[in-house]
Amino acid sequence: MSASIQQEVINGLQQLSFEEQQIVLNLVISLRNKHFQRPKPSETPQTPQSFLDVAEEYIGRGEGASDLSTNADYMEGYGENTSTGHS
Repeated sequence: MSASIQQEVINGLQQLSFEEQQIVLNLVISLRNKHFQRPKPSETPQTPQSFLDVAEEYIGRGEGASDLSTNADYMEGYGENTSTGHS
């Protein structure tokens, strides 16, 4: 920041009430914190990844049937009316 901008900010602050100066201070603190919390370019992924890309190493690791269609009883009664009248 150049000295002239800093001096203009200081001159402007001196003309504000205490409450207005506090608002400006809060803004400066917020902007400073936001600046320091930005991820570095090396920390951000270069290309977006899909859920499949992220979960790929875990797919198929669990136990059990890989497809519910292998259970012959799975669809038994599907679509039949029940005693509650729902289909």
